[in-house]
Amino acid sequence: MSDFMLPDIGEGIVECEVVEWRVAEGDVIEEDQPVVEVMTDKALVEITAPEAGRVTRLYVEKGEIAKVHAPLFAYEAEGEETASPAAEPPASSARPSATPEPSAGPRGGDTPGGGSDKDFILPDIGEGIVECEVVEWRVAEGEMIEEDQPVVDVMTDKALVEITAPEAGMVSRLHVAQGEIARVHAPLYAYRPEGEAEAAEEAPRPRQEASASPAEARRAAPTAAPRPVSDGGEPGRGPYGRIPAAPAVRRLLREHGLALDEVAGSGKQGRVLKEDVLRHLEHGDEAASSAAWTETASQSPTPQPAEQEVRVEPLRGVRAVMAKRMVESATTIPHFQYGEEIDVTELLALRERLKPLAAAEETRLTLMPFFMKAMALAVREAPILNARLNDAASEIHYLPSVNVGMAVDSRAGLLVPNVKGVERLSLLGVAAEVQRLTESARAGKVSQEDLRGGTISISNIGAMGGTYAAPIINAPEVAIVAIGKTQWLPRFDAEDRVVKRAIMTVTWAGDHRIIDGGTIARFCNAWKGYLEAPETMLLHLA
Repeated sequence: MSDFMLPDIGEGIVECEVVEWRVAEGDVIEEDQPVVEVMTDKALVEITAPEAGRVTRLYVEKGEIAKVHAPLFAYEAEGEETASPAAEPPASSARPSATPEPSAGPRGGDTPGGGSDKDFILPDIGEGIVECEVVEWRVAEGEMIEEDQPVVDVMTDKALVEITAPEAGMVSRLHVAQGEIARVHAPLYAYRPEGEAEAAEEAPRPRQEASASPAEARRAAPTAAPRPVSDGGEPGRGPYGRIPAAPAVRRLLREHGLALDEVAGSGKQGRVLKEDVLRHLEHGDEAASSAAWTETASQSPTPQPAEQEVRVEPLRGVRAVMAKRMVESATTIPHFQYGEEIDVTELLALRERLKPLAAAEETRLTLMPFFMKAMALAVREAPILNARLNDAASEIHYLPSVNVGMAVDSRAGLLVPNVKGVERLSLLGVAAEVQRLTESARAGKVSQEDLRGGTISISNIGAMGGTYAAPIINAPEVAIVAIGKTQWLPRFDAEDRVVKRAIMTVTWAGDHRIIDGGTIARFCNAWKGYLEAPETMLLHLA
């Protein structure tokens, strides 16, 4: 019997209230089945089963308080209740270690060559994160790996994280398929350390031990008999490679004698969802008649629907977090907008003169460092733009450092890393930080520290061709500016002559609870002054 420990379910949350049990003692549960709903001080959270089995005990009654990292319920994993006592010692029913050690000991027994497999346990990869999606495996089963070699990319609700090898060896098994969910403190892949792997290569691969756990047996067994596919590849593969599907979906396919590649997936990267299987079963005769197998590589392995179907993609990772935060910001903060035009002709000329000097320092000089540095100087005239309200909206906290965030369109979604202490950095220092953060964010590998602590943000929509925008404040900040594209437009000079000038549009969004139109106008005018006459910034640099 195993205890399910209540995992971290939110930053700073140590307890929650049990709202409703979806199961009772004695009920049989499936993997990923909703078991209980709990209420934190922020949201209602649904807890799902880690694996199939039977519930043996509910430790916390409905309406009572459950503690994080304390037992929530007990269950017997599928097959445990029928296992022979002689085949497995009592200690084997203990809960697996939750320490993030890369080696959790041998699995599957010793090989004739003297080697044994070790499981790499997915460690804590972020505060409050209990699961992540496997985005891409960098290795395959049977490949040799070096210490610190990138093995797999996983997506959390905040960023893309690269997992590296703890030591050299050979990958023997990938426990979690690409596109599926991996859980923290659970095995991610198995490997054989260097030396043991070389010895094992000379010995025949052992047959699966009779004492192997049912979960291991399910992983080792094929889900369906091999069938020909149109692209000449393996069964269960499609245009995206291996067809992703959750374990519960694969179990449903086995129950009805279906192969994974028989069902058209409507999820991301061709993922087969439960609804796809049910739809296939409902229209099985029609699907079978239209999905005749062929040796021609040009034909699709799945039937083409008569009508276009809605493509369903789950909202996960950074996009899910962004959706939640934007709704909270737009519904809890009274926004107001303020627009302005800035003549950046002199700024563009200055940047062209300084670009070769920055390049000599291996730094790319864009306009963003000028925007940030001028903003840090303008904050001195209107410090409330660099403040924030407390949770009760009863106090204004004036922040000592100007940490300017910049919105980056990354492969993981919209990220807003920030440059810390802009007021203390040189222009070259700000440019180096902008370059580092941009490269990291676009790769989806920006650190959590770089995402925390922003005080005011810039969204450069002009880089995408936009002219105007109405940005949403990145709470708990109180202001954000959207910078439009720069256009060469006719303007009148001091002698009323028409001249060609570089005009950039900006649109501010302010928190109307503590910022009024006059305040943001004065702040914007100060910022504009530094950008239109950039040499004036020299008077205020430390």
